[in-house]
Amino acid sequence: MALRKKDEISGTETTGHEWDGITELDTPMPRWWLWTYYACIAFALGYVIAYPAWPLVRGATPGLLGYSSRVELLKEVDTAHAAQSAQLDKVKALSLEDIRKDADLLQFAVAGGRAAFRINCSQCHGSGAAGGKGYPNLNDDDWLWGGTLDQIHTTVQHGVRYIADPETRQSPMPAFGADAILNPEQIDDVADYVLKLSGQASDPDAPLRGATVYAENCAACHGDAGEGKQEFGGPRLTDAITLYVSDKASIVAQINKPRQGVMPAWSSRLDEATIKQLAVYVHSLGGGEMPVP
Repeated sequence: MALRKKDEISGTETTGHEWDGITELDTPMPRWWLWTYYACIAFALGYVIAYPAWPLVRGATPGLLGYSSRVELLKEVDTAHAAQSAQLDKVKALSLEDIRKDADLLQFAVAGGRAAFRINCSQCHGSGAAGGKGYPNLNDDDWLWGGTLDQIHTTVQHGVRYIADPETRQSPMPAFGADAILNPEQIDDVADYVLKLSGQASDPDAPLRGATVYAENCAACHGDAGEGKQEFGGPRLTDAITLYVSDKASIVAQINKPRQGVMPAWSSRLDEATIKQLAVYVHSLGGGEMPVP
């Protein structure tokens, strides 16, 4: 306090702080700033009294107004559902093919399916449904279990290798090496044959030997010419579309001890209207197949 003095030029009292001969003026805050500051304090006090604010063990203080953002959200969701109820009832009642033929209902189903896909499916198939290693691309026309509306619907409904659903899709590939069904030489030869089927470079002699191994062990599920069999979930081997890396080492590993993913059965998690919308959306992505007349 002894160091406080008035500045000779401005006439304002100093704070008493001095450094290297430099002192600090104790200039008062502007009145408008102080009143704004006090108003903010008063508003904050009123807010914590009126609205939920202070955290408790199992919640927060409810506030005098009883406001809840969760309640407001639920009201908005209920309003949205009420607005969609007529269209959703149509989706539930009509067949997938009839939904596809109704332009307005098709647009509604695709939009609903897109939203459901982002919440439930994008984690594995990607936000654009392009898939990734171990997860199928849903934009192309290479289908494991078929790409018609009904086939997609069944896959979404019951999943793949999902043991909790008795109607799930099943396509167990034998562990040809781990279970000693084939010896290492046979596996190596048939891997070269698979490379040849997809137009990739391979040992010129091995595919001749691998063709016999393939016909005896693989053709039943993948087709005589590697064209795949959707009724068994057998992938097509004649193109470059693969769930895993398509080099020889990866093919040998898959034949030896196959990786077999699991897709949940969404019938226990989603309602029928949402499952139908998902099927319609996936079918609309570009690779959907038309049913055989």
